[in-house]
Amino acid sequence: MELKTPIELIPRIGSAYAKKLEKLGLTTVQDLLFYFPYRYEDFSKITKINKVKEKQKVCLKGKITEINNHVTFRHRLVITEALLRDKTGTIRVVWFNQPYLAEDLLNQEVYLAGRVKRDKKGIYLSSPIQEKARKGEKPVHLARLVPIYPETKGLTSRWLRYIMKNILPLREELEEPLPEKIRQKYHLLDLPTAIAAIHFPPSLKMADKARERLAFEELFLLQLQGLQLKQQNQAQPAFAIPIDIPLIKKFTQSLGFTLTNAQRKAAWQILQDLSKAQPMSRLLEGDVGAGKTVVAAIAILNTAKAKYQSAFMAPTAILAQQHFQTFRRLFKGFRLQIALLTNELSFLNTKKITPEALLKELQAGKIDLLIGTHSLIQDRVQFKNLAFVIIDEQHRFGVNQRAKLRKTDNFVPHFLSMTATPIPRTLALTLYGDLDISLLAERPKNRLPVQTKIIDPSERPAAYQFIRKELKAGHQAFVVCPRIEAGGDEVKTAKEEYKKLSKEIFPEFKVGLLHGRLKAAEKEQVLKDFQKNKIKVLVATSMVEVGLDIPKATVMMIEGAERFGLAQLHQLRGRVGRSIYQSYCFLFTESASATTRRRLKALEKCQDGFELAEKDLQLRGPGDIYGHNQWGIPDLAMANLNNLALVEKTRQAAQELLEDNPNLSHFPLLRKKLKRFQKKTFLE
Repeated sequence: MELKTPIELIPRIGSAYAKKLEKLGLTTVQDLLFYFPYRYEDFSKITKINKVKEKQKVCLKGKITEINNHVTFRHRLVITEALLRDKTGTIRVVWFNQPYLAEDLLNQEVYLAGRVKRDKKGIYLSSPIQEKARKGEKPVHLARLVPIYPETKGLTSRWLRYIMKNILPLREELEEPLPEKIRQKYHLLDLPTAIAAIHFPPSLKMADKARERLAFEELFLLQLQGLQLKQQNQAQPAFAIPIDIPLIKKFTQSLGFTLTNAQRKAAWQILQDLSKAQPMSRLLEGDVGAGKTVVAAIAILNTAKAKYQSAFMAPTAILAQQHFQTFRRLFKGFRLQIALLTNELSFLNTKKITPEALLKELQAGKIDLLIGTHSLIQDRVQFKNLAFVIIDEQHRFGVNQRAKLRKTDNFVPHFLSMTATPIPRTLALTLYGDLDISLLAERPKNRLPVQTKIIDPSERPAAYQFIRKELKAGHQAFVVCPRIEAGGDEVKTAKEEYKKLSKEIFPEFKVGLLHGRLKAAEKEQVLKDFQKNKIKVLVATSMVEVGLDIPKATVMMIEGAERFGLAQLHQLRGRVGRSIYQSYCFLFTESASATTRRRLKALEKCQDGFELAEKDLQLRGPGDIYGHNQWGIPDLAMANLNNLALVEKTRQAAQELLEDNPNLSHFPLLRKKLKRFQKKTFLE
């Protein structure tokens, strides 16, 4: 047996278990060695029988001197009762529906672990885990720190421990990818020692050291990946776009409001990047309502006046249309040719135009700014001199997809990603390591904080009355539901809520419905009616969480608020409070969970998205926020994305290594591991 041996050839596995393991992505011996426990049960202390107390969870060692089965008359339940003896005394042991133990354990030396309970006969050990004590062999399941693995149907931790013990000697064949100088500098275990210690640790301290070593490696590979991408990007040629100061002054003076200091700083960082002959890769991160679009507009205008083209990609057709209207308004008087291209719509300035005619104008260089969705990366979309690409709310837009927007003569466009989701520092350093970051942490001065309140079921009628007052005052309301249609639980659905609100709660007002399954033309009509204040209440799914700008909307009502993360709730709240009117966010929940209450209370108290993002990371962890499957990041790295000290260590180590050896030619094992790692993650 070796590391590449298929999993079904491991003794005691076979094809049935192999199929179950395959569902977990495990196909070889090596895969199984890297399937780590997520916690440990501490059964390392053996308690003497004369020291046990009621309600204690204990691990005992002794001999089974008596054992018998009997069946209860009422429930036909098989009860197995035994006596366990050690040098200090005897204790009764009880199992339910495990009659085979009577033959298997009589007169055997065993380890037992379970809870001590009391009945009419006195104290006893209830339903314990058992393992026979064998001379010269260390127990696997008891009398130690016992690894507990993520389980799936038909795969128990007990079974996994047995298999792991058999294959563990093969860890010595693992190649050590981390350079020795890095392991020494950061006091890290070597790989075989770490693998042994994470599966069967002699102490919790050793388990922590093993976890740190393995998490370090995964985070280190992520950092190398991001920094190498940055290096490769900066080695490409890009159009150098000169900064036109008089033009930018003219534009900012036309806005009718003063830019915040954060907007000015971010715009200057972007303009300086654009003026270089190497491509910019920057993330513009700003809280809701911080003014990212205006910052992007400054860069787009500067690009257009230098006779280069820009592309702006939005996540949905609705947002693409809204950005199209926004940029046309912002650039009024600056004579830019602005086009919109989605799967169902194509416009050039105010005129509807066929996609074919639009693409002809684009290829001739007659369009300054093309706005669209993923439709922009179709092969038929050809620019004459694309110099600047902006992607809204998709900062992890794939590298390969981004490459499709490259110009044919090998000039790479400058790249700006925009997000209204504040990203904690640890995540920014790791997941966005290839991007420079500009922060908009200031909100416009005239914006009032959105008053936020948790609404319990008993307070629902009063909340509806309050919303009615807002509607009568000429304002509008969003109602967001977790799902479109009923799916078997109690979660409010958009369709049900639409019927209820339009017929029972607000029959005197026009209620609209918006969700992802509507046709583009239907979505567009609903949105137009809401923007024109014809629709007073818009019932929607969370698709409205980014980008929609409805100044007269003053109420955001969120059903099933416990179903959303803090960052997402903050995004939804950001759809209101975008004008001079006082706005409100009502969080409807029927959950009594203390954790849910703590999370929602944080939203009540705090308006700062960056602070909430950090709180969300602490309360839920990065896996729940960003999703393991979405990113393809291994569990240990994902679990440690909120460990700033470890993240900064791995980034420093990666930077130092790449400074000495940019292509990692001196470290062939690390290079090989990095290549394999890249195939598993989102970047390839």
